[in-house]
Amino acid sequence: MKHPCRRSCKDETAPMECRYVFRLEAYYTMSKACYDCPFNITDCFREHCIPADGIERSILVVNRQMPGPPIEVCQGDRVIVDVINLLHSESTTMHWHGQHHVKTPYMDGVPYVSQCPILPGSSFRYDYTATEAGTHFWHSHLGFQRGDGVYGALIIRVPPKVNWHYDLYDIDEHTILISDWTHELGIDKFLSHHHAGGDNKPPNLLINGFGRYDGDTSAVMPIATFIVKRDTRYRFRLVNAEFLNCPIELSIDDHTMRIISTDGRDIEPVEAKSLVSYAGERFDFVVETNRNVDNYWIRFRGLMDCDERFTKAYQVAILRYDGALEEDPSGVVTYERAFSSNDSLGQRVNALNEGTETNESLSIPLLKAMDENDESNTVDPDYQFYVSYDFYKKDNPHFHRGYLYGFNQVKNTKRVLTPQLNHISMKLPSAPLLSQRDFIDQNQFCNASTVMGCDQDYCACTHVLRVKLGSVVEMVLVDEGFAYDANHPFHLHGYQFRVIAMEKVGKNVTTEQVQALDKNGAIRRNLDRAPLKDTVTVPDGGYTVVRFYADNPGYWLFHCHIEFHAEVGMSLVFKVGEHEDMLPVPRNFPTCGNWQPENVRHTENTASASSHTVFENTIDQISNVSMDRLTETSVQLLVKLLPQVLRTLRISSSSNTLVASYSFLLSLCSSVAIVRRLFV
Repeated sequence: MKHPCRRSCKDETAPMECRYVFRLEAYYTMSKACYDCPFNITDCFREHCIPADGIERSILVVNRQMPGPPIEVCQGDRVIVDVINLLHSESTTMHWHGQHHVKTPYMDGVPYVSQCPILPGSSFRYDYTATEAGTHFWHSHLGFQRGDGVYGALIIRVPPKVNWHYDLYDIDEHTILISDWTHELGIDKFLSHHHAGGDNKPPNLLINGFGRYDGDTSAVMPIATFIVKRDTRYRFRLVNAEFLNCPIELSIDDHTMRIISTDGRDIEPVEAKSLVSYAGERFDFVVETNRNVDNYWIRFRGLMDCDERFTKAYQVAILRYDGALEEDPSGVVTYERAFSSNDSLGQRVNALNEGTETNESLSIPLLKAMDENDESNTVDPDYQFYVSYDFYKKDNPHFHRGYLYGFNQVKNTKRVLTPQLNHISMKLPSAPLLSQRDFIDQNQFCNASTVMGCDQDYCACTHVLRVKLGSVVEMVLVDEGFAYDANHPFHLHGYQFRVIAMEKVGKNVTTEQVQALDKNGAIRRNLDRAPLKDTVTVPDGGYTVVRFYADNPGYWLFHCHIEFHAEVGMSLVFKVGEHEDMLPVPRNFPTCGNWQPENVRHTENTASASSHTVFENTIDQISNVSMDRLTETSVQLLVKLLPQVLRTLRISSSSNTLVASYSFLLSLCSSVAIVRRLFV
């Protein structure tokens, strides 16, 4: 049933209030709801049947749909979504990717930044105004839930008077959601990759939740089909909802795409035969159906971790002219780039690891925004931040514990590199930075100017860049590219930015080299009507330069949109303005955080517990200082804590605590002995 807010947006009409209920639960593909799918193809479209690619696996879904229910509204509508967490043991949040929440920052849906996670059995009401027009999407912002199926379209249309491209198309009804697809839960793949040498490559792709894969049933599995009328101009809305490192190249047999928008912001139209999108990006394009009535392949080819070196992941959909037979198009379907006889390579847009240094493709900075220039590209920046990154050979305690199974102790096949921004892994606090800001110790914040030695040692802290409200911020993103060929799409919450430069320098590059290029005037900044985006890629061994006007106070996440990278800390937070500039916390807003009793009386009943607590806190402090790597600093800290330990033992003087105290001493002595052995 079509939601009443899914309507044609008209000039000078009142906004609507649009209510939705999202029930998040664990589910299964090819469940009993699918009956005889795919052998009876109509069964694949039964309510609650999620066929995916025909391979059975556990999934997480909203309202037993994948993708989840679309939200399609008009700009200015009020969107109210009640998220009910029916998962057995996982928390969740929901992010409205592309919405800036200027008046509703607590609705951004980022755990430990804007809100506490929604606990199992609990619900949370998201209530915001749909201010940012265009093609967006909603998705879970916790763990790997997006990759397991928790995502859906968020389309915000505008009336004709403010629609730059109203005259360029006739029908706006087709949305394409791309997901990279594994055959196990994301957490299982993550754990296998980080702890047991498993891979991090998706074997397949899904288009609008449908796809085919190698196997007995793959040839008959349904695939996404888009019905069109001949001699009509259709607006397609593309959302890349992927969670792994698998950029997607899109092409349509015998048809050209006219790209008119990216990340919700309109651009001067450009023609393309192929378009590459990265995780989190969105593009709108117009297809003119001026060919013979027939079926045509829409081809999706995975790059980077999905390319011919690894899984050769690809997928197809069908562009079906009204009146054509309900059958697959002619032409071979393989991973290799196979255009029909009427096609040539043509113009490529947003190509993998290419910037303005080449004429072989059209990169993002060469697009022209329809929006007028503003402070972000007409005023000199107040701040310039170099944010460099790569994969580093470090003893990351999450999967390489020094002196047990450190990076250099295990086989090459079991080694996992750590992705970091400026050699720092993000460690968020236990309470949200925005909603519980008055309880957060800002002295725990860090950045490249406050830490030392992190280029060699593993560093984790709350990575925050502070900027004044009303300032212009420039970021120079540097992909060093020394570890191996990779690609990272970055997403900024709360803002859009101008993409003013992008270039691949070489196979690899250092921050110092990019700074030298900038000093010598070799970085060409395209400021005039630079395109506006919220998600952008950086060429491997190159740089991308973006600018934004910091007029939205709050704490806003900036992160790699590949979940395996973001979940191990490839992110930072912008603190825009001071606390007094930020909107007040909503009444009765949920709180969370750590808890431990204070002022514990060391009585006969509590002495034994307190002895163990001191020992556990001692080990915790050593772990926090050295990140599970015993160093000379750890020894010094242990010695420093000995007086506290002795005081605890004096308190624990009753006869029924002697055994506990003796056990504690043995544990302490063992720890000291281990430390001595390591450094002798």
